[in-house]
Amino acid sequence: MLEPAAVRQEPGGARFAAPPTPDSEPRGPAMPKFAVGIGLRPGTPGTTILAAIHAVLGDHEVAFLATLDTRAAEPGPRAAAERLGVPLLAYTAAELATVPVPNPGRYPSVAEAAALLAGSGPLVVPKTPYAGTVTVAAAH
Repeated sequence: MLEPAAVRQEPGGARFAAPPTPDSEPRGPAMPKFAVGIGLRPGTPGTTILAAIHAVLGDHEVAFLATLDTRAAEPGPRAAAERLGVPLLAYTAAELATVPVPNPGRYPSVAEAAALLAGSGPLVVPKTPYAGTVTVAAAH
């Protein structure tokens, strides 16, 4: 239960709530965890993948990292998943091709389709390119 805010009296009778202290600040609901789909160029290092995820999602937590099966076998995505402490899910090109995506491009979708397959809800972050090597998308 939240305690009422302390009130200070100003000269002239105005009353103001005292600013909360770090211990008394109400905490909002936890940010949702995302299923993150990534499309990437061969040989992309884990540090670049992590930078892309952070640039696109900020401090949102990641529940799963998902990508094309051939990329999931590479060291970069494996290192990123390990660093995030989440499972790395791998999908075949045929599996990804069956997923209707909201932002189809010239090439079959990896990031959006992988996020949608890994998640249990809608796409919440559309495919977003990072540094010309990684594309990130996220679903609930």
